[in-house]
Amino acid sequence: MPLIRRRTVVLALAAATLAACGRKARLAALPAGSVVLALGDSITFGTGTTPDASYPSVLAGLSGWKVVNAGVPGDTSGGALQRLPALLAEHRPQLVLVSIGGNDFLRRMSEADTRENIRAICRQAAASGAQVVLVAVPQASALAAVARSLSDHPMYAELAKELGVPLHADGWADVLSDPALRSDPIHANAEGYAKFAGSLARTLRESGLLAG
Repeated sequence: MPLIRRRTVVLALAAATLAACGRKARLAALPAGSVVLALGDSITFGTGTTPDASYPSVLAGLSGWKVVNAGVPGDTSGGALQRLPALLAEHRPQLVLVSIGGNDFLRRMSEADTRENIRAICRQAAASGAQVVLVAVPQASALAAVARSLSDHPMYAELAKELGVPLHADGWADVLSDPALRSDPIHANAEGYAKFAGSLARTLRESGLLAG
């Protein structure tokens, strides 16, 4: 089978797998020591605090998993999509946490392109054999208006429903709405990253991925 056709078939099977997961089935729990890839930008990287206080580091302590911090400050959904194949090949994660898109919104990039990039990220991760959790990111207009409550961009709930993957909703919106949890208007501080990791851990327990 030609390579391009084979890749198309694999992605189609991954899409079907993601859709099947959307029928409220609990996901397979990951034991301690499992490799988890946290894909994202500066708020995944941990800008505003030290590396050991980033959300992937805190989540590793809460879960017992090996959480790889694949956050790159300034990255976009397109950049994350380009980086993903090498990350999957290197780390072979059992779970991919997808938290990307904020820089797309801030740069006023095409929403359609952002949606397609995130869709492709989730499908490629699933095609590799990993389970996927999508993390909602606040809307750009809300990020700029730091004095008011933030809200998730609706695209994330729509994609999670379409792809049948768990969604961690309101995690970043809740943290970045609270000045006491921010290091600057668009990044958390150590306390904020810890709160986000705790809320994400609850979502992972509810989905069945994290035991206890």
